[in-house]
Amino acid sequence: MTVLEKAAPEAVATAPPPRRRHTTAWLLTVGMSAALLALVPVAAGIGAYPIPVGDVLASVQHRVGLGGGELDRVAESVLWNVRFPRIVLALLIGASLGCAGALMQGVFGNPLAEPSTIGVSLGAAVGAVAAISLGLTFLGNWTLPAMAFVAGLGTVLLVYAMSRSGGRTEVVTLILMGIAVNAFAGALIGLFIFLADTAAVNQITFWQLGSLAQSTWPKVTAVLPCAAVGLVVAPLYARRLDLLALGDRPARHLGVDVERMRIALILVVALLTAAAVSVSGVIGFIGLVVPHLLRMAAGPGHRFLIPGSALGGAVVLLAADLAARTVAAPAELPLGVLTALLGSPFFFWLLRRTRRRQGGWA
Repeated sequence: MTVLEKAAPEAVATAPPPRRRHTTAWLLTVGMSAALLALVPVAAGIGAYPIPVGDVLASVQHRVGLGGGELDRVAESVLWNVRFPRIVLALLIGASLGCAGALMQGVFGNPLAEPSTIGVSLGAAVGAVAAISLGLTFLGNWTLPAMAFVAGLGTVLLVYAMSRSGGRTEVVTLILMGIAVNAFAGALIGLFIFLADTAAVNQITFWQLGSLAQSTWPKVTAVLPCAAVGLVVAPLYARRLDLLALGDRPARHLGVDVERMRIALILVVALLTAAAVSVSGVIGFIGLVVPHLLRMAAGPGHRFLIPGSALGGAVVLLAADLAARTVAAPAELPLGVLTALLGSPFFFWLLRRTRRRQGGWA
């Protein structure tokens, strides 16, 4: 029996009643939206140059023509040239990773699937590292996202093709392919580091740790189109992903073109992951933890899970970035290291829980 076939009855058996799921989804949406609205001005105000939250709100009101007042030159520069680009990037990347994780888990019918687990993030990183190491600029600001997208797309297609056997996606093959692809991608990254000069090596080293410290508005404009397309297209497949949770054959009988949908969503995942990885480095576990927590709370319905994961990913990554730059101030913790420290124990627990419920992997 495939994981896909196992996941559907398990999800139905453990899911809360529809009325309770609807209420929980509504409460989660309100709660995450409120957390986001509270976090943005706080994140904008906290830092080496503190700015009171009231001044942050006044500056925003002034910029949009709703009153308020302009701050002094230094505060305005810190706020609009340093803090807000970083906040917008954190929101875009968090939403992209959360949405990509929900799509991966829906497409593979596997709660362990996410871009980092099966090697998509590191595959996209190979493209970005190659661009840095070789000094490629043939598309200007778009070179890194384009290289990351091509490499990430190739990786996810390879994993998908190798995980299919007899028309089914096997969890063991999926995880093992992820391990193999991650190892191969790590070797390629090491090779590009070996070929790079000292300046490029330093840039790649800090970039691999994951960080939003170099956020700028041009980086926001480079990421925004890819993230926007992915975040708009993904919810359109929510109903078909719900039908796919019943299994490939029932979904086909209900009118879903399963293979075409999988290929389309794999492209969307590659787009979202490449957009995130190209500017922030590899930030893992957001796409694994956020969708899974929301699924446990509000059930497996993708009409909430996809936009909810995007919203939850934005909140979690903004909070993680705020913690990364304030916990050890004036130093800054690498964001990818922080999310890995917090996400790894959750992944261990998820593996043991899944194994216990399935009675082993064999």
